[in-house]
Amino acid sequence: MARRAVERELSRERILEAARHLFITKGYRAISMRSIGQHLGYSHGSLYYHFKEKAELFYAIVMKDFNDLALLLHEAAGKAPSDGISKLEQLLLEFVRFGLDHPYQYEIMFMIRDEELLAYCRTEQSRCFDMFSALVRKHLLEDVFSEEERRNLPLTLFLSTHGFVSFYIQDRVSFDEIKPAAIAHVKALCRGFTAKSNPL
Repeated sequence: MARRAVERELSRERILEAARHLFITKGYRAISMRSIGQHLGYSHGSLYYHFKEKAELFYAIVMKDFNDLALLLHEAAGKAPSDGISKLEQLLLEFVRFGLDHPYQYEIMFMIRDEELLAYCRTEQSRCFDMFSALVRKHLLEDVFSEEERRNLPLTLFLSTHGFVSFYIQDRVSFDEIKPAAIAHVKALCRGFTAKSNPL
């Protein structure tokens, strides 16, 4: 009975959110299951109803965040583009939006430097990039772009978009606050693709 009461009061989602914030602000090694429990106002024992150890908790955070981004990008790819924004630009803007509006998630996913934690992130980073590349290649027509271009351009776009997010994320600005700069950035990135796809 007591276990069920704890599970109702302390949800998995609350634990993930608190742990994500603490891992980013204080560092993975400085945080224990006990300190996460204290942050939430519960004994650390209550966390073990959901997670066996700190590493399992961290991996659950990584998996959830990458799945959320994948869902967002697939939704963006399926929507009709806005006026003046191409499908490819829309995809890149949604990536930027995710990073700036979810800074703690983005930092865990792409900017963490702890070697122990990178082992948890690498597989999901690779899976995310493969999905991103597949979505981008849908907009790089085979009769317009060479096989080499279709292979290399997704990485160029990914790194350029990630660089934009990395620059602004340290100031904790929202996407809406810098939306004009984000649009200008992705339009500059995609300008060559548009010109090549629609020659005069």
